[in-house]
Amino acid sequence: MNIAYWIVAGPLALFYLYAGAMKVSRGRDRLRPMMAWVDRVPLPVVRGLGTVEILGATGLILPPLTGIAPPLAPAAATGFIVLQIGAVAVHLTGEDRRITLNVGLIATAAVTVWLATGL
Repeated sequence: MNIAYWIVAGPLALFYLYAGAMKVSRGRDRLRPMMAWVDRVPLPVVRGLGTVEILGATGLILPPLTGIAPPLAPAAATGFIVLQIGAVAVHLTGEDRRITLNVGLIATAAVTVWLATGL
């Protein structure tokens, strides 16, 4: 179960670490080609989402790795499910209706929650 967790949670954490770092460090013009919704959301909210993604990625990796506060790992994965449900809503209310990635991230985070409960 431990190996399966790292196979699923590792890439998920890397994805969110990368996406979060982009949202925190890049301007609207550089985010727009990848994230059409950035014009509909205030920039501080985009930065806040990036910070949440970075913290969540840290929550997937550090607790199981160090053994300190292991319940944070399933909590972080659950937070990603909630985040992506909100992302689906944002995509569906705008002109960008591509939600395939969001649905895949929800499924991956759900598997991560399940695997993290067995750590």
